[in-house]
Amino acid sequence: MLKQFSLVFFVLFACYVGVNSRELKHITKELEVNAPACEAWELYRNLGLINLIVRKLPNVQNTQVLEGDGGVGTVVKTTFVPGNSSYTEEFTVIDDQKRVKAAKGLEGDCLAFGCSVLIVEFDIIEKSQNSCIIKSIVSYAIKKEFEAKDPKPTVQIEAITQASKEYLERNN
Repeated sequence: MLKQFSLVFFVLFACYVGVNSRELKHITKELEVNAPACEAWELYRNLGLINLIVRKLPNVQNTQVLEGDGGVGTVVKTTFVPGNSSYTEEFTVIDDQKRVKAAKGLEGDCLAFGCSVLIVEFDIIEKSQNSCIIKSIVSYAIKKEFEAKDPKPTVQIEAITQASKEYLERNN
């Protein structure tokens, strides 16, 4: 059911931003966490993950909430060091029942060098009462004029999920 929801979400979102869903490329990672899914979701569903990223990822200088309170429509800008490059995203889906959160990239990352769409989704999947899987999906589309260069997102999904795993397991 969750896979169907994710597929439907990406197809609808791709239509919304004017991209054929077959043009989207996906990078998917899964990480098992020894913590209840409800605790992992509480970290991911609002601004908790953003605050953790600043503390745990050495190349993140800061994050700023430009708009919103952590719900759908919230816009967050992350600034990196060195070079002060940045990435801005808007939370587009927060589904408490399915434990799915998605954000659409607005500027920065591969949008600055050839991608037309960048979508980051986190699914928290309950495995048992005390463990879950954090599934991360980065979907992107490449502008036709950049296809030969094949740009890829640099969103640090593995570092983000590893930092959240360590935090959740330490506090569980």
